[in-house]
Amino acid sequence: MTSPHLFSSTAASRRLHAARALWRVLAARSARLAAGLHQTWRRSLQVRVVTITLVASSLLVGGFAYLIADKITGILLENAETDVLLRLHNGSDYAAKQFNLYSQPQEAQLQDTIDGTVNYLAGGDPAQTSGVVVAITADNFPRTIEPRTSPDVEIRPLISKELRASVAGGNIAHQIRTGELGGERTKYLVYGSPVPTRFGQVELYYLVPLARQDATAADARATVVATGVALVLLLGLLAALVTRLVVTPVRVAARTAQRLSAGLLDQRMVVNGEDDLALLAASFNQMATNLQRQILRLEEMSRLQRRFTSDVSHELRTPLTTVRMAADLIFAERDEFEPAVARSAELLQAELDRFEELLTDLLEISRFDAGFAVLDSEPTDLVPVVHRVAERLTSLAERAGVTIELDVPATPVIAEVDPRRVERVLRNLVGNAVEHGEGKPVLITLGMDQSAVAITVRDHGVGLKPGEEKLVFNRFWRADPSRARQTGGTGLGLSISLEDARLHGGWLEAWGAPGQGAQFRLTLPARAGDRLTTSPLRLVPADAALPFGGPRAGGLLAIGPGSAGALAIGPAAGGDDRAEVTS
Repeated sequence: MTSPHLFSSTAASRRLHAARALWRVLAARSARLAAGLHQTWRRSLQVRVVTITLVASSLLVGGFAYLIADKITGILLENAETDVLLRLHNGSDYAAKQFNLYSQPQEAQLQDTIDGTVNYLAGGDPAQTSGVVVAITADNFPRTIEPRTSPDVEIRPLISKELRASVAGGNIAHQIRTGELGGERTKYLVYGSPVPTRFGQVELYYLVPLARQDATAADARATVVATGVALVLLLGLLAALVTRLVVTPVRVAARTAQRLSAGLLDQRMVVNGEDDLALLAASFNQMATNLQRQILRLEEMSRLQRRFTSDVSHELRTPLTTVRMAADLIFAERDEFEPAVARSAELLQAELDRFEELLTDLLEISRFDAGFAVLDSEPTDLVPVVHRVAERLTSLAERAGVTIELDVPATPVIAEVDPRRVERVLRNLVGNAVEHGEGKPVLITLGMDQSAVAITVRDHGVGLKPGEEKLVFNRFWRADPSRARQTGGTGLGLSISLEDARLHGGWLEAWGAPGQGAQFRLTLPARAGDRLTTSPLRLVPADAALPFGGPRAGGLLAIGPGSAGALAIGPAAGGDDRAEVTS
């Protein structure tokens, strides 16, 4: 049989879980509401101005309303006290004249005189409805003289011991007390005064209800509060309208600037009037016109430059073909020439090869500049691509005294890439590493994760000086102009590699430090069109030194996808040392 304690504990546990779930839901909604309000506060100038105006005006108006209400209440109470004091003095004089006819408190007619005096001071009618209560007491003769009130109500709860003692001591005293006389709880102004007589002292009390004064003060407070609320709302509305007059042109200017930055160079602001905002709009339009003129001029110059490069490259093809045919013929017959002529034929052949490579690279650059480059993506195993690049550069590495080492997975590494462009990028990277390797090994590493593939090329040569990582992908840039080239490169290899990586939506990054060599990392999305977030391989090599116990030396250059990738330069640190990429 199941114990009832088990059922009760289970029900309590369920209620506790339900309460916790409800608390979590309320906390989450409150957090979302607070976040929304915070975001609105940060983003809207109008909301901030209106809110500050409402808060400041509420405090100011609230302070004035409190002072005014307090002043009105004080005036009403002062008027009531003045009226009661006047009646108290007159009543005290009248009672003294009536009671001075008696020399002993035991006289039979004294009590009747007290009753008549009380009724007279109360207005002559014991059943009067004005609310004022008049009382005469004799604390010095408690057994001889009975207290009388008009109307006949119990007043002792409304007269405190302190007030009674002060009046019995011969002083005029007052206090404000709240009590029930006649069944309704009311606030009373209680005044007491001694009345000297021939047989001794009696006490005269006036109890004046303050209901009318309280009602008047409440009406005054309500009027002041209503007026203050209306004034605060009016100030808030006025602040919103004034702020809108200023914020609206600013918002229009922001939207127009966004359209201009998006390439809509014909966007302009509407100019209304001749005030400061109109001057702002006119100046903004003038700036936009000048920018449009300059941008169009630069675009035209860039277009002419690209067209000139493309035309020159194409036009040089024909004479180069003729010169190539003649040079090939001379080079084939060089053994029959004198040594000096034969050496000239060899130099001519080598320079023609380099010239032809330069024309090819210029044509490729012109296609990138014109936006005509097309990516032919297909699922490709990158392991054979890496091996093929290493094999083709083996002879160059042997001449330079460099060993090419591979660190690639044993399983296929499949990615949707353009194999021709990837192979060209690797040839440029490995060729540069061999040329600058100073006879030390060059390591090629291939890695992959669920979203990206990466290839790093590491050399242990002279490395990059501070600031050179910003220039390494510039066209025709060389780290050391006096250094003799081993490969006879054109100076456009890394620039083309950058464009190839960008066309894939990938990154081409460089790290280097003086005396520690350099490492380049190519990161490509595993699926064409995906956006990269991380790279499977580190950019900063694990064997890089840490000078002075700080971050690894060297710069970091990250090139991102898009038509105009941005550069993020900074020291590399531990963990995922990928630079952020914007486009």
